[in-house]
Amino acid sequence: MSITLKALVDELGGELVGHDAEIDCVASIANAQSGSITFITDDKYRKSLAETKASAVILSEDNRAYSELPCIVTSNPYAYFAQVSALLNPKQVPIAGIDSSASVDISSTIPNSCTIGANVVVGKNVRLADGVVLSAGCYVGDHTVIGKNTQLQPNVTVYSNCVIGENCNIAAGAVIGADGFGYANQQGAWVKIPQVGRVIIGNNVDIGANTTVDRGALDDTIIEQGVKLDNLIQVGHNCIIGEHTVIAGCVGIAGSAKIGKRCRIGGAAMILGHLEIADDVTVSPGTMITRSLKKSDTYTALMPFQTHDDWLKTAVGLRHLNELTDRLKQLEKQVVKLQSQN
Repeated sequence: MSITLKALVDELGGELVGHDAEIDCVASIANAQSGSITFITDDKYRKSLAETKASAVILSEDNRAYSELPCIVTSNPYAYFAQVSALLNPKQVPIAGIDSSASVDISSTIPNSCTIGANVVVGKNVRLADGVVLSAGCYVGDHTVIGKNTQLQPNVTVYSNCVIGENCNIAAGAVIGADGFGYANQQGAWVKIPQVGRVIIGNNVDIGANTTVDRGALDDTIIEQGVKLDNLIQVGHNCIIGEHTVIAGCVGIAGSAKIGKRCRIGGAAMILGHLEIADDVTVSPGTMITRSLKKSDTYTALMPFQTHDDWLKTAVGLRHLNELTDRLKQLEKQVVKLQSQN
């Protein structure tokens, strides 16, 4: 597929600067070739504009003077580039119908516009809306509801009584609605607490490969509209994730944590249970959140990496930090006493 820059501006907005050109693919600024369109969002890439082989570039008003290529000027080049990529790489339209190897309970509602792939299992009283796609190997448990145009990629497991909204995309291997980690100690043995809540997922939510969202113990686990979850994330039972929050890979969120709207959680961060995080909070990668965050801000708790031997020395110093602080206070008192005597 190819398209002119003028057609892009007519479709998506922005300002065309320079002559019109035809493009047929998107590319990074370093690897772009003739016929491709690229973008920059950071001033540090200005020098690369003179070297790129792209036919056109998407950039902001601040950077328009740094390129002699045909440009589309827009306030958000990255988002504009994403829209261009979507136009040039349209999703493959699945063929509606139920594969002969699928097992669909007769009590479930499956519109003719749905696509049910090979070896899919659909339980009792499941309700699918128009355009739902269940790719090969998916399992959808009893009494689950899935909104229109939502797609489950291969081998997604959705346990019973879950609710998934419209236009969601759940990547391969994700597990929605498994039991949360709930046990009570009884005389040294662990007794399982039945997890009777649900998982409720809003519209336009993306969930990455092998991410797990546990069902609530009593109340529901809720993922609000527009949330984007990366791969290999653990969302514990009874968590609430506010709308349009984005969470990077390998994050662990313990049970009953409440995360606000429009938050950004960096990769491998950890959030302890029963905490509340305000709207518009950013958590840096690798940070462990051990208390509630009431104020919108960026929070970081990282120690620079060292060789193992140096780290052991640092750890020894940290263990004696209180002792050293007490000694320093005593020395300060002695200095004050000596100064008063003079």
